[in-house]
Amino acid sequence: MHSDSRVPWHALPADEAMRRLDSGPDGLTHDAVLLRKHKEGANIIRPVRPVRPLSLLLLQFRNVLVITLFIAAALSFLIGEGLEAATIAIIVLFAVVLGFVQEYRAEQAVAALRKMAAPMARVRRGGRESTLDASELVSGDIIILDAGDRVPADARIFSSYGMIVDESPLTGESEATEKSADSVFREEAVPGDRLNMVFAGTTIRAGRGEAVVTATGMQTEFGRIASLLGEVPPERTPLQKNLDRVGILLSRAALLIVLFIVVSGLLHGRPFMEMVLFGIALAVAVVPEALPAVVTISLALGVQRMARRNALMRRLPVVETLGSTTVICTDKTGTLTRDEMTVRRIRLREGEVLISGTGYLPEGTLSVAEGSFMPDKAKALLLAAVLCNDAGLEMDGDGIWTVAGDPTEGALVVAARKAGIDEKAERKRCPRIGEIPFSSETRRMLTLHRIEGKGQVFMKGAPEAVLRSCSAVSMDGASVPFDDALKTQMQAAADLYGSNALRVLGFARRDAEDFEGAETGMTFLGLAAMIDPPRPEAGPAVRRCIEAGIRPVMITGDHPLTAAAIAKELGFPGDGRVVSGAMLKTMDEGALCDVAASVSVFARVSPEHKLRLVEALQKNGEVVAMTGDGVNDAPALKRADIGISMGITGTDVAREASAMTLTDDNFSSIVDAIEEGRGIYDNIRKYLTYLLSSNIGELGLIVGAMLLGLPMPLTAVQILYVNLATDGLPALALGVDPPEEGIMRRPPADPKTGVFTPPLMALMLAGGLWSTLCNLLLFTYALHTERSVGTAMTMTFVSLVLIEFFKAYNFRSLTASVFRRPFANRWLNLAVLWESCMFAAVLFVPLFEGPFGVVRLEGKDWILTVLPALSVLPVLELVKLFIRKNQPEAA
Repeated sequence: MHSDSRVPWHALPADEAMRRLDSGPDGLTHDAVLLRKHKEGANIIRPVRPVRPLSLLLLQFRNVLVITLFIAAALSFLIGEGLEAATIAIIVLFAVVLGFVQEYRAEQAVAALRKMAAPMARVRRGGRESTLDASELVSGDIIILDAGDRVPADARIFSSYGMIVDESPLTGESEATEKSADSVFREEAVPGDRLNMVFAGTTIRAGRGEAVVTATGMQTEFGRIASLLGEVPPERTPLQKNLDRVGILLSRAALLIVLFIVVSGLLHGRPFMEMVLFGIALAVAVVPEALPAVVTISLALGVQRMARRNALMRRLPVVETLGSTTVICTDKTGTLTRDEMTVRRIRLREGEVLISGTGYLPEGTLSVAEGSFMPDKAKALLLAAVLCNDAGLEMDGDGIWTVAGDPTEGALVVAARKAGIDEKAERKRCPRIGEIPFSSETRRMLTLHRIEGKGQVFMKGAPEAVLRSCSAVSMDGASVPFDDALKTQMQAAADLYGSNALRVLGFARRDAEDFEGAETGMTFLGLAAMIDPPRPEAGPAVRRCIEAGIRPVMITGDHPLTAAAIAKELGFPGDGRVVSGAMLKTMDEGALCDVAASVSVFARVSPEHKLRLVEALQKNGEVVAMTGDGVNDAPALKRADIGISMGITGTDVAREASAMTLTDDNFSSIVDAIEEGRGIYDNIRKYLTYLLSSNIGELGLIVGAMLLGLPMPLTAVQILYVNLATDGLPALALGVDPPEEGIMRRPPADPKTGVFTPPLMALMLAGGLWSTLCNLLLFTYALHTERSVGTAMTMTFVSLVLIEFFKAYNFRSLTASVFRRPFANRWLNLAVLWESCMFAAVLFVPLFEGPFGVVRLEGKDWILTVLPALSVLPVLELVKLFIRKNQPEAA
């Protein structure tokens, strides 16, 4: 066997390919099969990288914040806060288990490829035909293919008769591909252009043929995709990366705080153990133990809202990635288009007829584009279209119209229905008594019918083939001579349709009792031009993306002309330039990154090209969402920051490799999901900003008092209580805040800037430093007005808690005034009310006075305490006003 030749199989004549495989039309001998079976193994898809559950579980702990939180739990336990320690541990373990389950499911993508393998195959070995399990195939086997068969392996066709193959799961093309055994193609041809090959996992739509197997198992195109999937590592989301950085920062801060407090206390003569406990309490306060809960709850609730908007999330962390998405790489077929061929135009001798409506729904009208003739004149062509046709139109149990048969023929049936022609009635009235099937050689189909006792031949095919067979043309229902000038005009019309990405068919008829004379004596009826049309909602969705600062990019396996036409109709940005897969293949990494930054349409691309484009965009700093429905999309779906598959038309492989599935296959649902993602990302930032601003206020108060030589303004228990009150329900409520107005009219969050943008830092620092200043002044004033240390500490304790309650409302928006819809978050209202009741119990129930170190305050003390707390509102309003004036786009 000489299958190691560097010349690809599609670039060789069929007999040469067979010779190099040491095979022939009679197939392999029994001994040859055994030898190759031993060498090649079974014809199955194997996982490239086995999923090890234990490894996946351990990876969940490779997170700085998780480790820091476990340390915080241990420290809480050491200082006697067992309940808090248990709460922290449970929250973190819940997040770890959830992450493990999600990643384990995501790693099952390759397993779905096995479901697409053909279970059985018809094979000729030693001159005898038999049916065997497809896993038994080896290279050099002769396989026999008929309409309806699933292709069991990659193979070079050496005999075909009208073979049409649906390759959409592999190439992404909406139209079935006509195969030719005698053709030879250039070496660099992509799979969609290899018309002399069939590929594992595709389906024979019509015709029959024989082919010699050239690749099995992991060597097939499907196998290559499985390899690509196995090589693509799971990507961490921007939020996960940012939280890692926050975790490192907070863990270092916690360590420094403990050291600073212990050393400072010892220098001031305070007991060592007291300062250690105090330092640990502050360190625990710094670490946001509720963060995993906030993130998990925010994401889970967001997932529920997305599900109601037809977007199912398979992995929680990628929800927030939607909020940072800067580029959506979308497939064309089934995503932007309906994946339902639709006749748009009919060209007659009298002029052009336009047909409205899209898809297989038989509703629409015929209207004249030019001239004054009646559109009913198109009925003669549409009658020929349904008689010279094997497709049918049916309504399924859900009330959805579907085509049984070839999509192109189905489109003609739908067009006829719009003109009032029922294909079933006409086929009964005009029974077929003979046919010549479509073939790649003649490029036309003929049928013979008995109509009112007379024979009539109808022809359908490529415009040039039909025009060549016609000597007359239909004019007002009569046949008139078809001169060369008129033929040239009709061919020009066909070429114009083709240049606009429309698929064109010609139609003709002849009164005859047989097919004799069909080569030259037909009467030309006209042309029908069709396309897989854009979804009605796709155009507005593209415009919404652009308005939101998200660049849509089309990456498709379809023809460049088709891709360009659809992109233009939908309003894709750019100059209309289309880059093909062949062009991408010649580009180095730098050139590819430049092209990815400026071009919005890529056509005739392979799975490797899609993967390279996603990687190039990511190298350019983009956060990439990739949509797709076919097997060919799976590697790019897995590599993208968020892979989005189609729930209706998508393959199992695409769905398993993706992070999100659209239940309605609607591109606009992606934009709805992005809006939810932005809201979730905003809420997590609100929580973090509020929490850290509160922590700055607490730390600033303690450190300031120590530097001024004052007594400790709070006890360790009071610090832990403040930490519980602010990290608890109010912070969780910020995580489910309603989305702000205009959230989709601002640019995406820049992942390079991290969670903390300059405006956000300004607000966080202003709130924290003002809290520090107010409470430090209040504590100092209380001590200098002959109040007891206990009274001064209680006043400071109350002021600190109230400030943080007020800040919770102010941090609902990082730019909008607190007085705009202040109580829109009912969960925050309930949280503050509950915490206020708990705080009142701490202050007024005698049982808690000792443990919390509080004393009763007088009326004057309450006034002095509440006023500084209220002052945080105007201060933060001034900061927001400054942000709005200087950075109106800031979020």
